[in-house]
Formats: sequence, structure tokens, C-alpha cells
Amino acid sequence: MTENREALAARKFRCSTRERAMFEAGVKMGTIYHQFVGVPIDQDSADALEDAIEKGVLVQPYVESVKVRIDRGAFGPKRDEYSYRSLSGEMLEVVLVIRIDDVWVKAEMRHDLELKYPLMYISDTGQGWPEGR
Repeated sequence: MTENREALAARKFRCSTRERAMFEAGVKMGTIYHQFVGVPIDQDSADALEDAIEKGVLVQPYVESVKVRIDRGAFGPKRDEYSYRSLSGEMLEVVLVIRIDDVWVKAEMRHDLELKYPLMYISDTGQGWPEGR
């Protein structure tokens, strides 16, 4: 086998590079949501969980950047051993950038108040790699 793995994988996709980048963004967002929602969390563990989610996503193919924020407003004061919450979709804010070749896609997840739903969506796309991106 003389072809590299990326070339082999790319041949499987019957879509544009932009569409493939959008697909990859959806895979990553679904992974974050379905893997971590329900995890026990409190004010003291939120930083570590944000970091763990980011590091786990960054090792996946095509992830250029990811930022995870957990809404600390959902936590009350820790009164006793039972004072923790389970992570919910309403608590998550995620921004990630996928890049394949010179195509990039920015995807976001946040609780949409009007929809009352943790919406995942494509917020921007482009070609090339602008400075500061």
C-alpha cells in the first residue's frame, strides 16, 4: 500500500471538502454531547472537565481548535456530599474549528433560549486560512 491514509479516506467521501468538513464538525459535536452529558460535576470539577473535553476532541482528525465552557451559574453552593449536578446540554458552550486542506468550518453548540434546546450549528465557513483564525 503506497497511498497515505488520508488519500484512502478521502476517496470514500462523495461530497465536497466543505461538506466533509461540516460532516466532521457534526461528528465531533455529537461526540461531545453524547459522551459527556450526564457526567457528575460541581463547581470544583468544571475546569478539569472542560480541559478533558477539549483535549479529547483535539486528538481527533481535522480539529484545528476547540473551546469548551461549562456554565457555572448552574451550580449552587456546595452544602454537603450530595451537592453536585449532572452535566446537561444547557450547561455546555462549545466552539470548534475543523480544517481539511484549505477549507475550514466553525461549528458551535449552545443552549438556544428561544428553542429551549442545546443547538449545534455551523456558524462560519471559509477557504484559505485567514490570520488570527
